[in-house]
Amino acid sequence: MNHNEVVEIGNAYLLPLVSELYGLEGYEIQLIPAHDRGRNVAYTCEQEGANAYVLRIAYLPDRSREDLLGEVEYIRYLFEHGGSVSNVVSSRKGSLLEEITHNNYTFYICLFTKAKGRSLADNHYQYRDGVPIAEYYYNCGATLGKLHQLSKAYKPTHRRYSFGDKYNVEYIDKLIPDSLPLLKKKLFDLLTTLQGLDKNRETFGMVHFDYNDGNYAIDYDTGQITVYDFDNACYCWYMFDLAGLWIQGVGWIQFEPDADKRRKFMDDYFETVLAGYRSECEVEDSMLDQVPLFIQASIMENIVDTFEVMRHNGEEPECDEELSYLIKCMEDDIPYKGFFHDIYSCEEPFECEAREIQSK
Repeated sequence: MNHNEVVEIGNAYLLPLVSELYGLEGYEIQLIPAHDRGRNVAYTCEQEGANAYVLRIAYLPDRSREDLLGEVEYIRYLFEHGGSVSNVVSSRKGSLLEEITHNNYTFYICLFTKAKGRSLADNHYQYRDGVPIAEYYYNCGATLGKLHQLSKAYKPTHRRYSFGDKYNVEYIDKLIPDSLPLLKKKLFDLLTTLQGLDKNRETFGMVHFDYNDGNYAIDYDTGQITVYDFDNACYCWYMFDLAGLWIQGVGWIQFEPDADKRRKFMDDYFETVLAGYRSECEVEDSMLDQVPLFIQASIMENIVDTFEVMRHNGEEPECDEELSYLIKCMEDDIPYKGFFHDIYSCEEPFECEAREIQSK
């Protein structure tokens, strides 16, 4: 089952049922264009004078009912305890997750409130008029810090999977082609290092796992950030999300040719992010020392996700310029995603010559 097939089934069968389940009669329901690595079919649901929603249909077999219940229960918990997230909406039956079977195929349905504001991309990466961009950096950290602080007290009914359930030697060994033996070794070494880290209440818990400006909206009147798309949420070290925020910052300075200026900007940027984060959640300096390690973990996640998408699409493994860059950073132990290294080019950010690989 692929995205287009689900859209066809949705138009003919699913959407009328969903409208009845959630009381969406009279709403204009519009398909949201899919992005390259999307795993769902989503729609906006709007009606004049009424709340707007986002409808999500999950159709891939890579997530179980238990996984999805764990996701929506976590979102509801965050919302009810003051987290700035798009709330999950109960159906008329009182369910956070609805299940529809058609021709022996199961579709999982969720409805979310539409976040107020727009993404940075939709606003052409322009922040609020007359307001220093530092406010945005601070708010990114504060919003994430609030979610992590709430996670420390979270006691789920349906538990989401943990980082090690997916990112382990057995799975990566099967996924990554044998023609990349050095990459495999470096990934295995990284996993060993991560497994040696503490997993206490202050360092390890439910995280977003994809916290970036594509997964939250900004209210340009107030600066408030509202987070959505917890599709990848799992138990992991909180530092993974913080390292993701570090990586997000490079976009503001990626075309600067001077590596020293890039480093100075990143130091100042992340200092502001951490000030926001620490306004809501404590983080030990010893964990902050692990930022480079978790940037490598983020690169691993990106590499794994890319190979997963190729496998799902039935494609032969192939390295484009972006994947080749990530692999080189991993194989050569280049820190900070190569942002301060000779490998980096401000003219072609995070790209290097593609390599050919063959799956054995």
